[in-house]
Amino acid sequence: MAASADTEVADPSDLEPAKDSPQKSVRVWFRDAAREYGPALAAFGAARLIAFSTFMFLLSHSGEYLKKDPRYGGGAHPWDVLASWDGWWYQNVATQGYHPKLVPITSGWWKAEQNSVAFFPLYPGLMKLVSSVTGLGTYGAGIAVSVITSFVAAAGVYALTKVLAGRRAGVIAATVWGVFPGSGVEWALYSDSLFVALAVWSCYFVLVRNWYAAGAVCFMAGLNRPTSAALAAAIGVAALIALWKRRDGILAPLTAVIIAPLGFIGYISWASWRMGSPTAYFTLQHDAWLHYFDKGHYTRSVIKGLLYGKNNYLFAFTTEDMVALLLVFSLPVLIFLLIRMKVPVFLLVYTGITIVLVLGSQQIFGNTSRYLLPCFPLFLPIAVGLKRVSRTTLIGMFAMIAAMSGWYAGFVLFELGIP
Repeated sequence: MAASADTEVADPSDLEPAKDSPQKSVRVWFRDAAREYGPALAAFGAARLIAFSTFMFLLSHSGEYLKKDPRYGGGAHPWDVLASWDGWWYQNVATQGYHPKLVPITSGWWKAEQNSVAFFPLYPGLMKLVSSVTGLGTYGAGIAVSVITSFVAAAGVYALTKVLAGRRAGVIAATVWGVFPGSGVEWALYSDSLFVALAVWSCYFVLVRNWYAAGAVCFMAGLNRPTSAALAAAIGVAALIALWKRRDGILAPLTAVIIAPLGFIGYISWASWRMGSPTAYFTLQHDAWLHYFDKGHYTRSVIKGLLYGKNNYLFAFTTEDMVALLLVFSLPVLIFLLIRMKVPVFLLVYTGITIVLVLGSQQIFGNTSRYLLPCFPLFLPIAVGLKRVSRTTLIGMFAMIAAMSGWYAGFVLFELGIP
């Protein structure tokens, strides 16, 4: 039947295009995210897989884990070692919660009884949540949180480095995060991956001047580690610079400054209040865990002992101590190169304070490589230096370093020392 003369037929070009469905928008977002972050996450994942496989092979081959207490580096299976040491405490918090107390010990040089209040709540809280939702149990949930957040951290290292040094450097920096000497805890029941993920994205948000996000993410980091104080200080410096330059208004930077430290201040205040003293948390760290700021006295004594062949200090583990010593000696070079890159001041503040807290405190010296994992800005000069190396050479080099990382960051720290 023919159309009437007064019936207008719409021109297809005049029709409005149909709006994308939510499902299509999600698919487009994932496609773009995979295209942007895929190379960095693939490189990081491959490096970690090589390191992890090396660690498990060495652990299985030695069989030492069968002779040790599951709480102290042992278990029925090689992978059970991943839930020992700090992992035992995190599972304890996830299943039983906190029982804040400060119990003095009257005999011996150890002054107080250790308790789980020393471990901040965000990571065990996520373990409990994931366990409840998935039924994985605290072990499976803890591993899932650590693995997932390690990739989130790798994406953040890539994003931050890309802004400052380009895409290729970003991919390399993300891979360095996966093979760093302390990277064995990234896929274990430890809170390190979660903390680095929060810290690096908080720094990224400062870099792109998203102050509300920077403050909120730093607040979450403060519920995970007390060393988030370095991150809060860096955000404060960045906010002061922004206020001085009058480029982002007043409300947003000030809000970030106020929110950033509330996480760790809130938890430490709560824990100290429950233990009955304003300084109880720090007393617990000092007397029970032997972790406290001593202006670098312990670090100097360890370095002196290593250089003169006298292992007469606490927590002496020869292999990891020597690797830690080499890392400490490399810090001035990396810091100089980082300054030379003219990175934003707040990154220098964050890195500097973190290093001061690590080297200025009494703690297990061999774990320096683990304690410095949050110093991701130090990956920048390494990544820039490797930008011109061919892809084939980089793949071969990182594969070899990943295997070495599996030996050191996995086997040496968990089996021969204390991670």
